[in-house]
Amino acid sequence: MARNIGMAAASASLTALLLSGCTAPPIPTPPPVTITATVTATPAPEPTAAPAPPAAEPAPPAEPVPNAPAPVVEWGPAYDVGATTGANGTPVTDGNGMPVSYTVVEGDHFFDIAQRFELPQQQLLRMNPQIHDFGETVYIGDVINLDWTKTG
Repeated sequence: MARNIGMAAASASLTALLLSGCTAPPIPTPPPVTITATVTATPAPEPTAAPAPPAAEPAPPAEPVPNAPAPVVEWGPAYDVGATTGANGTPVTDGNGMPVSYTVVEGDHFFDIAQRFELPQQQLLRMNPQIHDFGETVYIGDVINLDWTKTG
């Protein structure tokens, strides 16, 4: 056991001796540095010239001039091409046989009535201001004016 202790002590001494050469030399401390601060006053800013006035804004563009409204071209008198699906009633005619009015019957549609009498739907609506919803709702018994010389 004494031999083991002696051996350990010798090994520790040898390790210490070997490692002593591995240490870095001490870092020298630099000499103290003296800093001198000099304070100078900030110069006052020199006045500058007044800013130039902003450039005049360009004039707004001229207002657009609307075109004249498109002329409303009426197609002329209604002409009966005969009963069709959606326009089955009998029109009232004048002395010359020209249709002047039409009474809505069951199953009629305003668009089909306009087609039967060869009139644009918008013109037939202008001729019949009592018809609402662009002709979507017509009722049995409604009288549709077909005489383009009379409105309402």
